[in-house]
Amino acid sequence: MSENKDPQKFVYDFTEGNKDLKDLLGGKGANLAEMTNLGLPVPPGFTITTEACKVYLDSGEAPAELREEVSAHLEALERKMGKKLGQADDPLLVSVRSGAKFSMPGMMDTVLNIGLSDESVVGLATQAGEERFAWDSYRRLIQMFGKTVLGVGGELFEEALEAAKHAKKVTIDTDLGADDLKKLVKHFKKIVKQEAGRDFPQDPREQMDLAINAVFDSWNTDRAKLYRRQERIPGDLGTAVNVCSMVFGNLGPDSGTGVAFTRDPASGHQGVYGDYLQNAQGEDVVAGIRNTVPLAELESIDKKSYDQLMKIMETLETHYKDLCDIEFTIERGQLWMLQTRVGKRTAGAAFRIATQLVDQGLIDEAEALQRVNGAQLAQLMFPRFDDAAKTELLGRGIAASPGAAVGKAVFDSYTAVKWSRSGEKVILIRRETNPDDLDGMIAAEGILTSRGGKTSHAAVVARGMGKTCVCGAEDLEVDTKRRRMTVGGRVIEEGDTVSIDGSTGKVYLGEVPVVPSPVVEYFEGRMHAGADDANELVAAVHRIMAYADRVRRLRVRANADNAEDALRARRFGAQGIGLCRTEHMFLGERREMVEKLILADTDAERETALAALLPLQKADFIELFESMDGLPVTVRLLDPPLHEFLPDITELSVRVALAESRKDANENDLRLLQAVHRLHEQNPMLGLRGVRLGLVIPGLFAMQVRAIAEAAAQRKNAKGDPRPEIMIPLVGTVQELEIVRDEADQVIAEVEAATGTELKLTIGTMIELPRAALTAGQIAEAAQFFSFGTNDLTQTVWGFSRDDVEASFFTAYLEKGIFGVSPFETIDRDGVGALVRSAVEAGRATRPDLKLGVCGEHGGDPESVHFFHEVGLDYVSCSPFRIPVARLEAGRAAAQSKGSDSR
Repeated sequence: MSENKDPQKFVYDFTEGNKDLKDLLGGKGANLAEMTNLGLPVPPGFTITTEACKVYLDSGEAPAELREEVSAHLEALERKMGKKLGQADDPLLVSVRSGAKFSMPGMMDTVLNIGLSDESVVGLATQAGEERFAWDSYRRLIQMFGKTVLGVGGELFEEALEAAKHAKKVTIDTDLGADDLKKLVKHFKKIVKQEAGRDFPQDPREQMDLAINAVFDSWNTDRAKLYRRQERIPGDLGTAVNVCSMVFGNLGPDSGTGVAFTRDPASGHQGVYGDYLQNAQGEDVVAGIRNTVPLAELESIDKKSYDQLMKIMETLETHYKDLCDIEFTIERGQLWMLQTRVGKRTAGAAFRIATQLVDQGLIDEAEALQRVNGAQLAQLMFPRFDDAAKTELLGRGIAASPGAAVGKAVFDSYTAVKWSRSGEKVILIRRETNPDDLDGMIAAEGILTSRGGKTSHAAVVARGMGKTCVCGAEDLEVDTKRRRMTVGGRVIEEGDTVSIDGSTGKVYLGEVPVVPSPVVEYFEGRMHAGADDANELVAAVHRIMAYADRVRRLRVRANADNAEDALRARRFGAQGIGLCRTEHMFLGERREMVEKLILADTDAERETALAALLPLQKADFIELFESMDGLPVTVRLLDPPLHEFLPDITELSVRVALAESRKDANENDLRLLQAVHRLHEQNPMLGLRGVRLGLVIPGLFAMQVRAIAEAAAQRKNAKGDPRPEIMIPLVGTVQELEIVRDEADQVIAEVEAATGTELKLTIGTMIELPRAALTAGQIAEAAQFFSFGTNDLTQTVWGFSRDDVEASFFTAYLEKGIFGVSPFETIDRDGVGALVRSAVEAGRATRPDLKLGVCGEHGGDPESVHFFHEVGLDYVSCSPFRIPVARLEAGRAAAQSKGSDSR
């Protein structure tokens, strides 16, 4: 559906929008409008657009037209409700909520009960016939407004609330009476006056206007920016603001609030999932401050509302054709829908739900493929706890986000970040988390809370990040001040190791051993998915992967240097080897032979050294071609600087100096030291390496080409089907490639003549220098294929030394928003990507049948795979364990491309 929007309009009534206006109305506003259109019971209200937010953030003040538009919509809302905002006798109260295009749970601000004042709280008590309710609502307003709008420390209100409960000798806030709450309101107002330097505003319109601005401001809080970086949400979208007439779940036992899922967000199973809390407002549920009851218990508490909710949930899931996350309130037996959105889910649930919806006829296979992604598949390949291991169970909570997480117990976010940066694995343990804990949640292996349920802040954020999480472990008494937790008399101090199982909710003392994921076992052929397979997850993964393989255009190869890795890659679905790094074959026991090559002073010494290496290289290639029989194997000739095969210069210098002091210097060590000094370079990655080695060391590349050709001939004569491709690294000009290719062609011809075997070997190059990309049309005249080495291309385009910059200033670049993600992790489309695109176009213009691939680490990155599909590469190559991810994303890229073409 196209977005019909008026560029001059900053406010939309809920009756005016729809679910396709998320860019303008945010996810919450668009979905409130959609539910209104469906005739569901949504409290009336209006949405201030993201465009208004952008103006506010750019200029520091709201658009001039906004106040007038808000006034007009507020008057319309007052007419509809038959009461005015904050009027003394029967006040209209509203909530002011954030709502960005993409869900950012708990990261931005909300203020409830706006319109209450010293005067109207009395009218609300009279109108509701419940004095305690009115003062509780007023207490909540001052607390939320003070923290969110006026910047008062939230802990001051929390401490005052705890003191009031302690004085009354009660443990939960619902046990405080009207008189207690009146005293608390008075105390809260003193806190505001003291900390904010002004009185709590009594004018309801001032409250609303300040709250709207505070929601705009919350788009750029540190936690919101951190969450956006984590989830790769653009920082220029802004948030909408939803002004909604209040409905109250804290009016007594026939009222309440809850969160419901149309399916289990942790497993994907159908059923009744969610949390409900009687006599409460919505923030109580998501904050995890009071433990909820399962949603199923609502049936016995309020059967009428329960039945109505079940029908609405079915309506919404059928309408959205997906798992829906729903917030609702019951006000004295009347059900109200406050929000719906496509719900966050675990990786396993995503695959199960996608296939379930296909079986129900709600979506087709192409859409199912878009409902999952490579990052989720990677999560499913993580290990799990060994069921056979001996364990010491500490307690059990709610399985909120699956996975097996082991680490040292920490009790605050600062420590989690600090220890994590020191290399420690940690489990963040809290009573309940709040948005300020986000950086600690990111740093931790897993999150454990003693309060809250599947819809608490900890659970929702952890699922979104793919973090293991156990919530609501009530048996655990968490003492954050003393940095410990106790359970059954057992004390767990900060630094003690604990293990949490997000699939079962179990918490263990010590480190529990892990075993491979069943999904990995499936990919390796040790587990077969089928109709009778008890593992629904593996069956769901199997179905979606099969469809991805059917529709993808990109082939997927592996980066593998030996037969063992090649066979594993083949089991994982590799369609060949895109990068075999021959330098790995020169290490270990063979290093001494390489040293002899480097130390050779005469042609005879050099030829002797090469002759010794030839049969070893040939044997390596025979094994590799056998393991990949019938599939292409791209062999990269020697690439790194020769000094990498020699001893460390400092270590060798010390050894020689000590030997000379003892007057028993080793002549070979002296020659080695001379060679190390001779080959030493200030910047070896831009020095004598790659094709330059082949040009200045006679016979080096010829030996490698001969080993490849002889291995291929031997395999072919044994009725095999070897398909080697020879790749020349670090070419910057076509002349380099022509010289090496002429030599290689001569060697191949000699092997063909000697073995009587026709060898169809292709010769190509690695495009990893900007000049190679810019002169790709010329280079293609001598190359039968290109393989983009995006690791080095990224280094040379950016001028980065990867080994140095990632540890030095990349963190600052990410925090300042210069990078959304490291360019070594996801392809830089604007810079590196532009060179790849131009090289593809120029290369194919010269040679239309030019084969194109990529073998840098970007070949296994989900977002980068979509780029490589878009620019027309033939294949991507990645590490064996990333192959399933690349296969899935290649399928998703093809399906998205087909969908775009059809539109």
